[in-house]
Amino acid sequence: MAYKILIADDEAEIRDLLRLYLEKDEYEVFEAADGIEALAILKQEEIDLAILDIMMPGPDGYRVLHNIRENSNIPVILLSAKTSDSDRILGLDLGADDYITKPFVPLEAVARVHSSLRRFYDLGGGKNRKTDNGFLETKTLKLDLKSCLLYRKDEKITLTSVEFRIMKLFMENPGKVFTKQQLFEQGWGETYMLSDSNVMVCISKLRAKLDYGEVEYIRTIRGLGYRLEDEEN
Repeated sequence: MAYKILIADDEAEIRDLLRLYLEKDEYEVFEAADGIEALAILKQEEIDLAILDIMMPGPDGYRVLHNIRENSNIPVILLSAKTSDSDRILGLDLGADDYITKPFVPLEAVARVHSSLRRFYDLGGGKNRKTDNGFLETKTLKLDLKSCLLYRKDEKITLTSVEFRIMKLFMENPGKVFTKQQLFEQGWGETYMLSDSNVMVCISKLRAKLDYGEVEYIRTIRGLGYRLEDEEN
């Protein structure tokens, strides 16, 4: 079965260009010219990956992304002419898996789609992949490898695909220190890290979901990286 890709952008030329390249690789493509159409398609179809233009009319890309993250952890790639670090960090902080700036090379964009799908469905245990029917556990955390859900005692915590892969690495190696490069390779499936902001934003989001009071699960080891600690350690 072909993966279903949503392209939401108010520029018809960009939608047509991406459709041409994606359909060549046998993806099933759905198009939306604004946020309203994008949300309607997301309700009607089981989309496997979404490409969202930040500045499209109606609900913009950030709002559509926020809506997706309330219901799903599918890969989301933001598309924008904005190139500042603050815009990129905002997108990642809202749960985007990747960020492509305009103008872009179509083959590179398609490669990013390939990479995001592979990371999520082959490495991250997506909805149609076979995974072990088991859990990774520390004293108070439990990671369901099948549903990609994290539990802190009895509280369910929803993770994005990148967050899941990083928590999986942490929980397979509790107490071990991982560098930003190692976390980037695990979370994003790539070796070239242009900026460490991706990792820093992801760790910040995980802490916001995990930590409470004075309890800190992910500890910064100055000059080295990060490690997972249980509250009872």
